[in-house]
Amino acid sequence: MINSTQGLFFILDAYFDTGLLKYLYFIIVMSHYIVILCSNLLLIVVICVNRSLHEPMYMFLCSLFVNELYGSTGLFPLLLGQILSDIHTVSAAVCLLQTFCLYSYGGVEYLNLAIMSYDRYLAICYPLQYNMQMKSHKIAVLIALTWLYPLIVCICMIFMTSSLQLCGNIINKVYCVNYSVVKLACFDTSVINIYGLITSFGKILGALIFICYTYIKILKVCLLGSKQTRQKAVSTCTPHLASVLNFSIGASFEMLQSRFNMSGVPNMLRIFLSLYFFTCPPLFNPLMYGLNLSKIRVTCKNLIANVLRQG
Repeated sequence: MINSTQGLFFILDAYFDTGLLKYLYFIIVMSHYIVILCSNLLLIVVICVNRSLHEPMYMFLCSLFVNELYGSTGLFPLLLGQILSDIHTVSAAVCLLQTFCLYSYGGVEYLNLAIMSYDRYLAICYPLQYNMQMKSHKIAVLIALTWLYPLIVCICMIFMTSSLQLCGNIINKVYCVNYSVVKLACFDTSVINIYGLITSFGKILGALIFICYTYIKILKVCLLGSKQTRQKAVSTCTPHLASVLNFSIGASFEMLQSRFNMSGVPNMLRIFLSLYFFTCPPLFNPLMYGLNLSKIRVTCKNLIANVLRQG
């Protein structure tokens, strides 16, 4: 348990008085959360119930959509409660739990995008060997590692943070982040900071380098291959690249928010940039894949049509 000189709670200091507008903000944020839940759940159900979608690419997509639900649920319930509250405090236990959820969400997302790029690399560069390479047990192992590694890393991080003696309890954010808690420590936290930097850059840079490597290989095959090969690459790789770019932009915003003083930036803009990482990818990804991948698009239409007919 965190030992704070101000008690076992934190004050989320980035909130400000909005008067009656808080109800409008609550409706907007709640609507955003509902759309995220419905869109991701719909695609998870579509992939699970349709046997033709039980292929490696769609299994990795299903893992991605589950992670979107996980990360969003780690953020939105507390955020919605704080919007309506006049006292923006959170207990140490809830703060640590939210930190664990949000950090592990980010790690799983990057690793999931990395194994999706590996899947596209095998499908386009080695199509004849693809089915032999991507067997069901290998898919299960890759998905398990994608989830287990970030969870273990975050458990270690939370364990180190929870043992800190704190000399304050004010976090200048609208949600809990580990770096903001660590900055409140009464003594040197170099070990925790180094651990956080190494694990963060290891996950992010490692995943991005691997993704860049696979796409360089895919680009070479496309340049030398047939028109059909190029069309296949464009149709399956475009949404993936868009997801990587969108998530990386959000991660950059979050790192800038956490590590640097941005007091000169308007408060509303700071809040938006800090929330982008956790709110835009979960909304963007299901829409991108649902609209661009024909199998998912057709199956979604058929599923919705059947539900409406039965209703």
